[in-house]
Amino acid sequence: MSSVFVTGATGVVGRLLVPSLVAAGHRVTAVGRSADKRAELERLGARAVPLDLLDGEAARRALADADAEVVVNLATHIPSSALKMMLPWSWKENDRIRRDGSAALVDAALAAGVRRFLQESFAPIYEDAGDAWIDETFPVRPAPNSRTVLDAERSAARFADAGREGVVLRFAGFYGPDPFLRAMLGAVRRGVAPLPGPPGAYWSSIAHADAATAVGAALEVPPGTYDVGDDEPLTRGEYADALARAAGVRAPRPMPRWMAALGGRTMELLSRSQRIANRKLRDASGWRPRWPSARDGIPAAAHELG
Repeated sequence: MSSVFVTGATGVVGRLLVPSLVAAGHRVTAVGRSADKRAELERLGARAVPLDLLDGEAARRALADADAEVVVNLATHIPSSALKMMLPWSWKENDRIRRDGSAALVDAALAAGVRRFLQESFAPIYEDAGDAWIDETFPVRPAPNSRTVLDAERSAARFADAGREGVVLRFAGFYGPDPFLRAMLGAVRRGVAPLPGPPGAYWSSIAHADAATAVGAALEVPPGTYDVGDDEPLTRGEYADALARAAGVRAPRPMPRWMAALGGRTMELLSRSQRIANRKLRDASGWRPRWPSARDGIPAAAHELG
């Protein structure tokens, strides 16, 4: 059992991770930015603390006070809607957290004697691979709004270069009972697929709950980079069909190319065919997603939305 320090603890993955770590017997210290969020974390069994990730000295004190052995950095600031995701300035805070916050947290972890550092990253930055499977060695080409995931990964690599255990988890596209799924279901009810790209292009995804169990499994894997996604990535046509079945409507038409073109390089990235394999994490940890594919997981998530 370990003393685990979690940032991003009230996000879609963190809020599921924290109680699972507590149930497994770990001593969990979790960051909450507001009094209400800290109260929620305390109810989940964690010791909750405030922390500005950009304040390196405060981070060092927090890690030392928690006697942290493992840091799980899930901190992000993702724009709150699909429309805002297309606006470059909406990503400025997220960029600061990934670039400067991750670097400051690694510095603090090194100073506090932390043994292992887990860094959240983003898998859909790979080049288009058509029907081929993608693993962690495949070339990457992020869009402007995702370039700083590589800064965060470099911070984790710097932690490893110092003789510690650095782990990067590249998550596929999240889905779960949240406003983004509600918006996707709304799109298919209007007859339009919510993802850009050809119907035969692959889109790799992962349910919130499965992402949380993957983080728990990564507490013990060898240092390195791991892709975290479903066993069976779906094509965009199959993904749209799964959404349509969950919404109780007919399969939608593909997103018009002109609409995707308006999103520039961000939409170009989201249009690539990326059939991302989770084999490395499965082999290293024995982890398996509860939902083998979004075909299984989307109906469950839509049911939770009500």
